[in-house]
Amino acid sequence: MRRSAVAVSAAILLAGCASIAAPPLAAQNPNAVQVSQQQGGKFIVLAGPKRRHGEPYLGIASTNFDLLRSFIDTRTGEVAHQLYVQDSYGGPTRHWNAARLASGQTLRFLPITVSEVTCENGCSYAEEFAAALPEPLLRSSPQGLAVVFTSRSGNEKTIAVAPDLIAQQLAAVDGARAARPAAAAPAPGPAPPR
Repeated sequence: MRRSAVAVSAAILLAGCASIAAPPLAAQNPNAVQVSQQQGGKFIVLAGPKRRHGEPYLGIASTNFDLLRSFIDTRTGEVAHQLYVQDSYGGPTRHWNAARLASGQTLRFLPITVSEVTCENGCSYAEEFAAALPEPLLRSSPQGLAVVFTSRSGNEKTIAVAPDLIAQQLAAVDGARAARPAAAAPAPGPAPPR
């Protein structure tokens, strides 16, 4: 009885962490790029469809997914693209800390959160992280790409990004850029939210 109560408590905590930290996605069409605003409208966020990279942890659907996301600075028009990953697991902390293309090119790794879900009867963690994807890389990858994440604990996770997801994300970014009013001279802006 105690073990199932701990599992349910962990599941509730994990679901709460995932729903707070995950990018906002509208429920209309889960296969479409969703558009929202962050930081009082300073950034337009385009979040691609969620894709599962592993089994839902403890059966919770909002765990172990990845997606492409893009941030458009509404003042400067600058765009930052990311491959965002939510990874939930039991055991020692993995501490994801590096990203590269499968071909070897290093990508900027963006740590977001490491959350301890519970440590009763073994520890469980939820980590969120991303790899910065330069726009020229996305535009020159019509065949798709594979990003390899590595951790301090020696784990490795390869996330394949399909060509149709890249095309869909870039089309959404191009549409959002076209819809923006012409801006005055670009001014340096803050870094996109993580």
